[in-house]
This record gives sequence, C-alpha cells and structure tokens, in this order.
Amino acid sequence: MEIKKIVEDLLETFLLAGELSLSLRNKGLIKKIKSDNTPVSNGDLEVNNFITKKIFEITPDIPIISEETSDNKDNLKLKDFWLVDPIDGTYDYINNLEEFTINAGLIINNKPVAGLINAPAKKRMFYSYGENNAFELSNGNTIKLSISNIKKNRPIKFISYSNKIKPEIQKIYQSIGVKENIKMKSSLKFCVVASGEYDGYVAEPRAYEWDIAAGHAILIHSGGSITDFDGNEILYGKKDLKNPSLILKSRNIL
Repeated sequence: MEIKKIVEDLLETFLLAGELSLSLRNKGLIKKIKSDNTPVSNGDLEVNNFITKKIFEITPDIPIISEETSDNKDNLKLKDFWLVDPIDGTYDYINNLEEFTINAGLIINNKPVAGLINAPAKKRMFYSYGENNAFELSNGNTIKLSISNIKKNRPIKFISYSNKIKPEIQKIYQSIGVKENIKMKSSLKFCVVASGEYDGYVAEPRAYEWDIAAGHAILIHSGGSITDFDGNEILYGKKDLKNPSLILKSRNIL
C-alpha cells in the first residue's frame, strides 16, 4: 500500500471539502440535534458524503467508519480502516467560528499511519503519511512539521478543552510545569502541537476514535507523542470506539 500516494491523492478533495463547508455555511445551515444530544448540520452530512466517496474510490478495500454514518461501527474485528470526522467542532462550524476541522485518519493494524486535517476557516491544511513526513499546506506553501524546531527553553504552553481545568489535569500540569494554557475544542489542537506552536494537551476519557485518529498520526509523524495517563499506547478499533485518557506532547517535557 502506497500510503504517501493515497494521502497526496486526497489532498485536493480535502481542500475542496473545505470550500464546500464554507459555501454551505454562507448559504445558511440546516441544523438538527442528534440522539446523543449533539448538533449536526447539512454541512456535516454533505462534507461526509464528499470525502468518503473519494476515499472509497482510492481505497475500495478499506472499510470506512465515520461519525455521521452507522457503517462498520459494530464490526469488532477491523484492524485496517479509515476513521472520518467530516466536521469536528460542529458548534464552531454552525456558529461562524474558525476552529472546526475536516478529518480522516488511516488505521493499519490498529495504529494510525496517515492523517489529513483541513481547518478551512483558518486556511490551514495538515497531513502526514509516516515518520518525519508531517506537513502543513498554507497559502500555497508546504511546511514540514518537526518538533525539533521548538525552542527548548521557552515557557511550556498547553491547550485545554475547557477553561475549567479539572483537578486531575491540573495535577499533571503542575508535574510538567505548564505556565500557560488556552482553550481549543477541535482536532486543530493536535496540529498546533505538531507544529510546535503549543507543547501539549491533556484530556480525561472523552470523545471517540474519529475525533483523534487523524491528529494522532500528524502529531507522531512530526516527532511528538500521545499516550494515556498511564503511558500506554493509543490503539484503534476498540469495542465502543471511545477514547481513553490522553496526553499529547510535542517534546520530552514529562
């Protein structure tokens, strides 16, 4: 399997999906509340159809698990599959904010081997296809992402999901020496850690595998790391597709 070619063949689709998402938002989104009490819009569904169609064309033998469909979610034997979150950060998307992202992560043998994340409102496209092969495409320029570029003596800056830091997470912050944190909800957090703009992110068990797979790939391919609170590797294809606790790091700070 030529993972590099698969990812490069999908880049144009993801850029077009970003344009589609913004166009639909400008026209006015049709919003609903799903059974799990989370919002969804026609934009989520149309972007999902757009990117999954192309993914299927390129890799017809690899199953796709998407947040917005029921396909393959009950298949407990999958080792090789795609995880798609067509709009991560739907709240931001429907409220004309900028942090929402379009995501696909390729899982082989239950591990992430490639990721694509487009943040169209920010005009930032991130992708990766292997160790030392993580990139950002912005304004027509391709930038290689590497944590080796991070200044070693700068204050440690983390991202948090909420402005209210839970005691368990605060304890980890103190052990690391975090001096500053900002709130960020979507998978863009993985990308700005991979780019070295921030040093990490900590989260208790929450969300689903499609929320983190693409970002996981991009982060580790830039030289960063992701584990649970006990230092265990994060694997995919779990029975309920739910995430464990997470610690993202762009450098050896713990």
